[in-house]
Amino acid sequence: MQQKFDRAAEDLGNSIHLEHVNVQVPDQRLATLFYVAGLGLTRDPYLMVSDTNMWVNVGRSQFHLPSGKAQVLRGHTGIVISDRDALLGRLASVAEKLGGTAFAFSEHNDYVETTCPWGNRVRCYEPDPARFGRITLGIPYVEFEVPVGTAAGICAFYPQIMGIPAEVMNGDATIARAKVANDQYLQFREIDRPQPEYDGHHVQIYITNFSGPYGRLSERDLISSEDNQYQYRFRDIVDPASGRHLFTIEHEVRSTTHPMYLRPLINRNPAQTNRTYAPGHDQWVWAMEPDGYDRR
Repeated sequence: MQQKFDRAAEDLGNSIHLEHVNVQVPDQRLATLFYVAGLGLTRDPYLMVSDTNMWVNVGRSQFHLPSGKAQVLRGHTGIVISDRDALLGRLASVAEKLGGTAFAFSEHNDYVETTCPWGNRVRCYEPDPARFGRITLGIPYVEFEVPVGTAAGICAFYPQIMGIPAEVMNGDATIARAKVANDQYLQFREIDRPQPEYDGHHVQIYITNFSGPYGRLSERDLISSEDNQYQYRFRDIVDPASGRHLFTIEHEVRSTTHPMYLRPLINRNPAQTNRTYAPGHDQWVWAMEPDGYDRR
């Protein structure tokens, strides 16, 4: 008998790639120590190479770190990165130089929690195809902490306004989760405590139906910036039925005709040093090798 497949399991919505998380940093040197030397990520060698901005590659995604007053994401960013022991060693090696800042790291059962010098939290997981797909390095999700009672409205906003599938999950907390790419999500966790004022940080996604969400956002006067032919922004998530404001986080929305869509990113192998150098192993492969794939 021919095998039956769950075809809906492979469906994607309108959004097909979560490309970057953007937070301002006051000191590019300290940012380099945390994101590059500590986490083991890679500064993009082609773009933003001066001392006013830094793009840091994480597989096919990035952190964007322009200079300015520190911005702190209200939640955390999840990354997948191989070799927990090596990660802990790198973080320990930069601890003294980052003394006197908010830098910290701690071990948990299935992740390492890290905090940048200004308070941004990055949760680091080992690769796990059942949980994160076939990546060895990447950003599978960004999680925001939102007021109690907003998850249902957020879950309605993404499919109705953006064409992005979403679901509400109930466990230790209520979470609205929007699927913005294959194995990439924006998550909104209800938290019963006051949150800081929004400070301007943003996330960026690529969508295929570029004009449809633009029209629906415009009807509600939610477009916050008209950047160029390929890009616009909005900040406020509202209940599509009542118009009630739910949460603020700027979305940089790009079309798939944007010139930088899926621009190839270089990821270094952080295990390479001048003392242990092995030819042919400079670059990290962000996806699993064939024997790491499932057999579907």
